[in-house]
Amino acid sequence: MTVHFPFQNSYSALPDSFFARVAPTPVAAPRLIKLNRPLAVQLGLEPDMLETPEGAAILAGKTVPAGADPIAMAYAGHQFGQFVPQLGDGRAILLGEVIDRDGIRRDIQLKGSGPTPFSRRGDGRAALGPVLREYIVSEAMYALGIPTTRSLAAVVTGEHVIRETALPGAVLTRIASSHIRVGTFQFFAVRRDTDAIRRLADHVIIRHYPELRDVQRPYQALLAGVVARQADLVARWLLVGFIHGVMNTDNSSISGETIDYGPCAFMDAYNPSQVFSSIDEMGRYAYANQPRIALWNLTRLAECLLPLFSDEQEKAVAEAQDILGAFSDQFSAAYQAGLRKKVGLFTERDGDEALIQDLLDAMAKNQADFTLTFRKLGDAAVDDSADARAQFIEPAAFDEWAGRWRTRIALEPQTAAERQSAMHAVNPMFVPRNHRVEAVIQAAVNDDNYAPFEELVKVLAKPFDDQPDYAAYADPPLPDQRVLRTFCGT
Repeated sequence: MTVHFPFQNSYSALPDSFFARVAPTPVAAPRLIKLNRPLAVQLGLEPDMLETPEGAAILAGKTVPAGADPIAMAYAGHQFGQFVPQLGDGRAILLGEVIDRDGIRRDIQLKGSGPTPFSRRGDGRAALGPVLREYIVSEAMYALGIPTTRSLAAVVTGEHVIRETALPGAVLTRIASSHIRVGTFQFFAVRRDTDAIRRLADHVIIRHYPELRDVQRPYQALLAGVVARQADLVARWLLVGFIHGVMNTDNSSISGETIDYGPCAFMDAYNPSQVFSSIDEMGRYAYANQPRIALWNLTRLAECLLPLFSDEQEKAVAEAQDILGAFSDQFSAAYQAGLRKKVGLFTERDGDEALIQDLLDAMAKNQADFTLTFRKLGDAAVDDSADARAQFIEPAAFDEWAGRWRTRIALEPQTAAERQSAMHAVNPMFVPRNHRVEAVIQAAVNDDNYAPFEELVKVLAKPFDDQPDYAAYADPPLPDQRVLRTFCGT
């Protein structure tokens, strides 16, 4: 019996200008180190077969399965504000698409599978560390309830890749609703190929926004749909302390999923200006800048769609500006609603926003741990002696705020236990802290030891549970454990 993928490929049926047909480059000795068995089942695949040598060969790109139509997708993008007219999949190959058990079309892509026509002198390979990082963080984001690409498998190749030093090579099998980006539209816009833009927009509507197929102005509605999803997505990022690190337009998904986990990180101590990415020297993609950058990226998408709005430039621009103008309110509504839940407020009253901002300001001033402050606040809802205050350099700052907070929550009818339960359901105990991720990577790269990786993935699969046996995974790093810089995998 062979490994079977029930491929139904729609993107590779588009015109040849949308991609380059290219097969993965075979590797020497593929070895499966992790298979996401529940995800495999959800995709209609056979996990037992994927764990065979034949399955490992497919997941490493050594063998192309029947029914696949391997392509590298074309796209452009603004990278740190500078436009590059041709980027494309330089180290990723889309094997094809499957329909999962919920009837949703999913891409199956190999990341690190060899050079493509878009590689720009790169080797097209991935090192083990970035593959493990993306597996850990993408699956953690999924468990946190945040729209995201996912990781089906990680495979070591039996070969080394050269970065600063020789490192073990690996391939990640990434699953996405699609890999269509703002930069995909930009690729055709810079070439003034309006027919291709229309073809791409129609494809996106059918695939991601089918409810818009018969509306009067589908392309305006498409932009509005992407704006709404991005506003909600970035609000969700901020609510868990996530920093994407490289919010270029080629990393901005049209489907509204988090995509491309390069120099990403979760904050420890709350700092709105926090940057981890080693390549973000100016702080363009700092934690608090992410909503502004999302709108900037959406504006670039709007520019691409203008020819589909109207033949009259002035009218098209006015329509786009009106749609983009909704972003700030949509983001604010999602973010403030999420913050109210994090502090245990079930209703909205005047003064709530200021009360929550006062907490954030005190957290920033006192270097309070973002994740633990909110988690312990849930405990403080039932026990005044709970140690939320221990997160603050000056505990009196928390005490002053907590007095006002307790006065506010007393105005609502929920019991203390109900409030704690609701708060624990949105405030995770466990996130993939940088020092934990780095320790896992070092164990794998240096010692071929994947036990720490397996344990971390297991803990992060249940981020809202207390998990007493793994309580240490919730701890912030000690001073000598802090990871201040994260790196892109290229």
